[in-house]
Amino acid sequence: MAHIVITSGPTRQYLDPVRYLTNASSGRMGVSLAQAALDLGHQVTVISGPVSLDYPSEAKVLWVTTTQEMLDATRIAFSTADGLIGAAAPCDYMPEAVGTSKLQKTGNDITIHLKETPDIVATLAANKSPKQWVVAFALETEDVRFRAIVKLSRKACDMIVSNSAQAMNSDENNVEVILKGGTVLDQLYGPKPLVAAGILRLIDKHLIAPCANT
Repeated sequence: MAHIVITSGPTRQYLDPVRYLTNASSGRMGVSLAQAALDLGHQVTVISGPVSLDYPSEAKVLWVTTTQEMLDATRIAFSTADGLIGAAAPCDYMPEAVGTSKLQKTGNDITIHLKETPDIVATLAANKSPKQWVVAFALETEDVRFRAIVKLSRKACDMIVSNSAQAMNSDENNVEVILKGGTVLDQLYGPKPLVAAGILRLIDKHLIAPCANT
């Protein structure tokens, strides 16, 4: 049995006390991955942004809001885990300054300066132990496979799951699972629970089993 940490859902980066940047991630893939991992007998910790779904009761769930909060919680959970599946869609940008009160309409446009948030998967993959593994998700709108392979190398991951933007807030997914080095292991399509089960089988075969035998 492996202890698997799964990040799930979106994060929020506030502009003021009531407005924020986010995306359409529903957390459905994270829920499905958690259940698939539990079905294989693994221990699961979920680090989730704000979603309206329920995670499996057998999983430990930690709720966060911002990308930095997700990074901090995931770092702690991953320190005692065997692997990480980065299925969340954290905000890539945050405002340089956050208003302490609600921004009021003045009849004039405003300019908001953004800066990059930390890359959760890349940060943790760069510091993982030799027996730990990291699986990333890559959601792209074009050149999906090429950009996924680039991310696989840049983020120093062991496996990446590529999908298109149509997966967001959808009940279905269409993915390619790519192993470190660029080998396409499989293409999976269908309801997210079915796709998640296929992804976990590949993780079991290519990442968990080899680590158990070393």
